Amino acid sequence: MRVKTRSCPSWTSAGRRHITPTERAQASGCGSEARIGGDRETQFDAKGLESAFQTAKQKRVDAIMTITARRFFAERKRIVELAGKYRLPAIYFQKEFVDEGGLMSYGADYDDLFRRAAVYVDKILKGAKPADLPVQQATKFEFVINLKAAKQIGLTIPPDVLARATKVIK
Repeated sequence: MRVKTRSCPSWTSAGRRHITPTERAQASGCGSEARIGGDRETQFDAKGLESAFQTAKQKRVDAIMTITARRFFAERKRIVELAGKYRLPAIYFQKEFVDEGGLMSYGADYDDLFRRAAVYVDKILKGAKPADLPVQQATKFEFVINLKAAKQIGLTIPPDVLARATKVIK
């Protein structure tokens, strides 16, 4: 399986694309044959995004995986449209991509994070020192699948994958 990640030039260090070990492990878990490739040259204008998806289709990439980035989130509607246009399965880092018509997402449950942040605000307003509060990480994650998007690109989602989803959009 060939999976293409999307990044941009500002995320490079000494010319190398940085994919965190967690991102690589998650993507590699797609199967023993997964080959992960990064695209450092994606430009975030209409022409650049279109070109990135054209190239992915020409190179016979099997799937697209966006990494967590504000720029991707800002362009989510266009990215979802292009994934559908080029019939490329894509997994996104936030459920809002699926709300726009994307295939699937896996990421932190931001509603839960915001509720937990409110507890911290309450503690601070009641006199707790922020430095004394432990750093917290996301503990609740969402896996959302859009069956309409799957049908649009001719993809069948196996029942065991659907069973693992937090939410399935029919």
